[in-house]
Amino acid sequence: MAVRENHHRHYQAKQVPLFPLLSLICFLSILLALSAFRKTSAPLQPHQSIQFNNGDRSGRSKAARDGSCDYSDGSWNYDPNLRTSRYDHTCKEIFKGWNCYAANKSNALQIINWHWKPKQCDLPHFDPVSFLEKFRNTNIGFVGDSLNRNMFVSLFCSLKRVPGEVKKWRPAGADRGFSFLKYNLTITYHRTNILARYASWSANADGGELESLGYKEGYRVDVDIPESSWIEAPNFHDILVFNTGHWWWAPSKFDPVKSPMLFFEKGQPIIPPVPPDVGLDKVLQHMIPYVEKRMPPGAIKFFRTQSPRHFEGGDWYQGGSCQRQQPLSPQQAEDLFSLSNNRTNVEVRLVNEHLLKALNGTSFHILNITPMSELRADAHPASAGGKKHDDCMHWCLPGLTDTWNDLFIQHLYNIRS
Repeated sequence: MAVRENHHRHYQAKQVPLFPLLSLICFLSILLALSAFRKTSAPLQPHQSIQFNNGDRSGRSKAARDGSCDYSDGSWNYDPNLRTSRYDHTCKEIFKGWNCYAANKSNALQIINWHWKPKQCDLPHFDPVSFLEKFRNTNIGFVGDSLNRNMFVSLFCSLKRVPGEVKKWRPAGADRGFSFLKYNLTITYHRTNILARYASWSANADGGELESLGYKEGYRVDVDIPESSWIEAPNFHDILVFNTGHWWWAPSKFDPVKSPMLFFEKGQPIIPPVPPDVGLDKVLQHMIPYVEKRMPPGAIKFFRTQSPRHFEGGDWYQGGSCQRQQPLSPQQAEDLFSLSNNRTNVEVRLVNEHLLKALNGTSFHILNITPMSELRADAHPASAGGKKHDDCMHWCLPGLTDTWNDLFIQHLYNIRS
């Protein structure tokens, strides 16, 4: 406009050229139209992505979208009409002892009628198709004990319902694994009880430091060497989910007198010998950096908090059981798991204390499933597990670990956003 005004200085001051006037009117009209459009449209924020848009359609609140929601703070709500089509008891990967519907557990159908509702937002059931699309060309590994297998099977059964060829594949030393060929997505389970390498140990006839202290047998635990089942996992996977804990407070497996855990570092026994809780700290001090150094930039690392057991009336070898038909109240859970009460299942919060201390300042994300799981005394196989004792440690499938995966995938969406 300034250029055109210079060309028309010979006109009188009150005269306005027709062409500039029309241009100005058109420009103002466009501005008014854009302003009206913005008032009727929600702008896409710079940090948003297609994951958030899909999540919005699923009912995610702002707290969920920006990752500020504390998903562990919530309650279980019963909906008799709640049915998910993610999978059912016919999924062949479900371990027989966890298939509560096939085993005729009395409340097997009701278990999936409970929905976890965080106080600050919603935790929707993840959409398997959307997940497979978003995480094409991705390798996901679960590393840990049978509770991580519980979670792995839940995820597999959910994804298996999506049309497409699935091939069994066990890469990087995995115990079990599957590749969803259409999406080039692989999920695997690497079994390891305590993360570190361990094996039976017997006294040497020639003697040694442990022998001189009176030790005759036990289990040698090399705190600085990963178990072979997952030693290559960090080099292969884009996403890893770790857990450990159940074997660390297990006198029936590592009897402190008859078969103690004897810890070694750099090939030499740790003298004086340390108790299992100190051994756990030492294993975490070595395993966490091992993973961080080997996973590539952009890889995602989770450590899942401890899954609670619900034995009441004694431990599994003492006739303990878990026959409840509905979730516990917060006060009931506090009575059962409080460290001050020091009851049968006390290790759940003890393990978490060690985990949180070791993970502080690392690049691991914490998958906190403990609070929601402490309330679900109704969701174990119990006497339907097919054992001589109640199984109050693993979870029925379909069941609670489906919600773990909802939480896991919600965190992935937040991280990838």
